Amino acid sequence: MSNKGRKLISFDWAIKKILRSKANFEVLEGFLSELLFEDITISEILESESNKNAFDDKQNRLDIKVKNSKDEIVLIEIQYNRELDYLQRILYATSKTLIEHIKEGEAYSKITKVISINILYFDFGTGDDYIYQGRTSFTGMHTHHVLKLNAFQTELYKTDKIEKIYPEYYLIKVKNFNDVAKDTLDQWIFFLKNEQVKDGFQAKGLEKAKEILDYLKCSEQERKEYEAYKESLHYQASMYETNYTAAKIEGRMEGEKIGIIKGEQIGIEKGKFLEKMEMAKSMLTEGMNMKTVSKISGLTEAQIRF
Repeated sequence: MSNKGRKLISFDWAIKKILRSKANFEVLEGFLSELLFEDITISEILESESNKNAFDDKQNRLDIKVKNSKDEIVLIEIQYNRELDYLQRILYATSKTLIEHIKEGEAYSKITKVISINILYFDFGTGDDYIYQGRTSFTGMHTHHVLKLNAFQTELYKTDKIEKIYPEYYLIKVKNFNDVAKDTLDQWIFFLKNEQVKDGFQAKGLEKAKEILDYLKCSEQERKEYEAYKESLHYQASMYETNYTAAKIEGRMEGEKIGIIKGEQIGIEKGKFLEKMEMAKSMLTEGMNMKTVSKISGLTEAQIRF
């Protein structure tokens, strides 16, 4: 085998089709263990809207909700197209998960810990790192000391760190990785970026990934489905870029009358509308009924017909 390694099925397709099987939990467990620096055992895959296959095969975003052995919930999302309000959306997702997993009448101390892991294949922000971690802590305005829990709270929450109670966020900017794997976590990032596992990689879960995600071991039908999925991603990226650029140009032209900044905002909104229209037409072409297409796209039937 060459140093590059054999071609493997991408992680996003694996999440959709393969890694939800308990027999293959080892791959996800390996990824989470390397990222979170602790041994993670998955107890179950939880159902969420994005776990449904019908429309997600054509969507530019997908996620999976995992419950680990400590009853913490891990949200793993893979995103290809840029979104200006992405930070607010992942905040909404974690908040919604918190609400969904506390029973009516339960004490707030029973709120589930949520970890949001976001694998981003687009330029986001201006940072030059490729993994960012976000946590909540409270720092004294005068002493600059970090607030800690008291003995009673430590017993209740089984930790003395407030940041361990609140949601945690990880942003993995795949394009920023320079392909030099200095440790086992980097080996996973290399796989996420290149869909390959080099000889000598020892990160948890990657050996299993090499075994079950080997493209050459897929059936002809599985390969066709996979290639169609990858092609749809390229198409969506192209459409997004075209609509986004065209909308910005149109927005700038209008901006000569109402101001450049406001014009660009209008252009971006039009770009989003055009993207929804293209998706709606694609769904209709694939045989989905108008009512369902309207519900998923957020467009009215009149807008779609127009």
